[in-house]
Amino acid sequence: MEIQENIINKVAQSGLVTLDPAMFYTKGERVIYDIAANLFQGLILREKDFREFVKSHDWEQYTGKNVGIICSADAIVPAWAYMLLANRMAPYAAEVVFGDKDVLETVLFIKQIEKLDTEQYRDQRLVIKGCGDVDVPVSAYVELAKKLTPVVKSLMFGEPCSTVPLYKRKD
Repeated sequence: MEIQENIINKVAQSGLVTLDPAMFYTKGERVIYDIAANLFQGLILREKDFREFVKSHDWEQYTGKNVGIICSADAIVPAWAYMLLANRMAPYAAEVVFGDKDVLETVLFIKQIEKLDTEQYRDQRLVIKGCGDVDVPVSAYVELAKKLTPVVKSLMFGEPCSTVPLYKRKD
């Protein structure tokens, strides 16, 4: 007696399209610049000293890097100081933001997601991949859901074999 089994890949036949958010990862080194190093006695920013630092600092070291500017000290830092740092870094750095590593990563992902041509997903049953080798911030998933919901037939999260439904258009 011969038993013949046909294995059917239902996932492949489902018509689901998978989008991996890792494709929006921006390559490049991430650097956090802490303005606390420029504070007098860790408390205040002295304008004269800070301007001298800005003149003499090697800004080329930020070439091609993604930079977040923070102040880890509990000090009042005037907005112009952050602006001055950004002004000097911007010609060299790939990106400059005010914020820590999480904020920097969010900005980098969202800038890439904004470039996404959603028309390729029009009327598709779309699964946004939930896990992978790249740590994707939740903000990127939110941005993708916001951007893709108006064009897709349905939107799911996870893997094609195990999805969480998020949206289904009523036709």
